[in-house]
Amino acid sequence: MESIPHPIPRTVEEVFNDFKGRRSGLIKALTTDVDKFFQQCDPEKENLCLYGLPNETWEVNLPVEEVPPELPEPALGINFARDGMQEKDWLSLVAVHSDSWLLGVAFYFGARFGFGKNERKRLFQMISDLPTIFEVVTGNAKQPKDQSANHNGSGKSKSSAKASRLSEPQTKMVKVSSPLKDEDESGEEDEEDDEQGATCGACGDSYGTDEFWICCDICERWFHGKCVKITPAKAEHIKQYKCPSCSSKRARV
Repeated sequence: MESIPHPIPRTVEEVFNDFKGRRSGLIKALTTDVDKFFQQCDPEKENLCLYGLPNETWEVNLPVEEVPPELPEPALGINFARDGMQEKDWLSLVAVHSDSWLLGVAFYFGARFGFGKNERKRLFQMISDLPTIFEVVTGNAKQPKDQSANHNGSGKSKSSAKASRLSEPQTKMVKVSSPLKDEDESGEEDEEDDEQGATCGACGDSYGTDEFWICCDICERWFHGKCVKITPAKAEHIKQYKCPSCSSKRARV
């Protein structure tokens, strides 16, 4: 339940930053913090909502009692469906409703502060350039092709510790096998396309050549080392890496 203790965004950039902060918090709840989120969504409790906050955190709470609310409210009663469906389907459902809520909040601010046609279009374009929460949670996030032009051969850093698919390997953390099972003689071009389209399974941000990445050997999603608390030194001693989501699923089986 949010009472808006944070500064109220009034410009397109401020609304977009508010959107990104809330989005990051929601992605954490549905990926790296999924165990904690699962436990808090007790079906025995009253109607619960998942809130993403501008400071990149999240909370599960009761809806506000004020009618109408000061901000649009997230989907109500997400906890009731938790045990009635497969966990991945439940998380995907929550992700879809979270995407809808984020758009509602962003355009609520736009309407409240009189954004014109061009401002609304610019805001929507900025939002659309990011993968949806649903895409991140289901592993279907893809980077728009027009952004791939920002990367070229000289931009690949040999010091980058991302997987062997994305740069020259520096540590044992790299996933030796390619996420693309079938490759033809144009393997280098396929490798470049795979590099450009990679997004972090935790935060949803796109691949950067100067960042440390690691790939889950179970779901084959890529993650920033910082997002899953894995350093290059620690990765040296990992024979098979399991992301937090895959580890938690196996623990509950």
